[in-house]
Amino acid sequence: MGPRPLTSLELSFTWFANAHQYLVNLVKFLVVDGHAMTRDGLGATLAQLRPEALVLQARDLTEALALVAEHDDIEAVLLVVGAAGSGLDAIDAFRNARESLPVVVLSGAETARDARDALTRGAFGYVPRSASPRTLLSAVRLVLDGDRYVPPLVLNGLADSGKSEARGDKPPRPPALTDRQIEVLRRVCAGFSNKAIARELGVSEKTVKAHVTAILKALNVANRGQAATAGRAAGFV
Repeated sequence: MGPRPLTSLELSFTWFANAHQYLVNLVKFLVVDGHAMTRDGLGATLAQLRPEALVLQARDLTEALALVAEHDDIEAVLLVVGAAGSGLDAIDAFRNARESLPVVVLSGAETARDARDALTRGAFGYVPRSASPRTLLSAVRLVLDGDRYVPPLVLNGLADSGKSEARGDKPPRPPALTDRQIEVLRRVCAGFSNKAIARELGVSEKTVKAHVTAILKALNVANRGQAATAGRAAGFV
C-alpha cells in the first residue's frame, strides 16, 4: 500500500506552514527616495541580487522609520540623498531607531569628503549615483555579508592625502601615532570596519583591533567616531 493521501485540512496546514517559513526567510530591503520611479528602478536592481526579496518603499524619513518599526527584519536600507549631501541626518535617525540596521547611501555628491562624512556618521556603504548597477549590487552584497563598502573615490583621497603629506603640504604630524597607526586611523575616518582595514593592509583583524585601541588611547577619545574627528583636527587626514 502506498502512503495515505493528505486530507484537505492537512494540505491547508502544510501550505500555511510553508508560507510562514517563506515569510520568515524572506529578505527585506527598504528603499527611501521621494520619487516613485527611482524607488521602482532601485527595487528592480535589488531583485537581481535577491529575486525573492521584498522591497519596501518610503517617500520620506517619516514613512521609512514607520516601516522600520513595523518590520524588525529589514536587512538593509538604501537611502537616496541629494547632490549636496542633504539627507544625511537620516543616518542618525535610522541608527537611533535600530543601531544595527545597515544603511547604504546612494548620493549625487561624488567627493571623497561627502563619502567620508556619510561613513563616519554610520553608513555601511556609500555609492555615487553615477556608479553602475553592478557596483550598487556589489556594495549591498558586501553590506549583507557584514562588511562595509567604501567607494574608490575615498581610497583615492587617502592616497592623495599621503602624497600631499610627502610633499610637505601639511604641517608635521604629532609624533603620538606610528605610521601604521596613522594608516589605520585614516581608514577608520573613511568608515572602514576592522575586517576591511585588515584586508586592505594585509594584517590580521586582531592586529587592527590592537591598533585601534592604541589610537583611542593616544588621542584620548572613547570611540571610533571621536577618533575620526580628532584625527582630522590633528591633520592626520
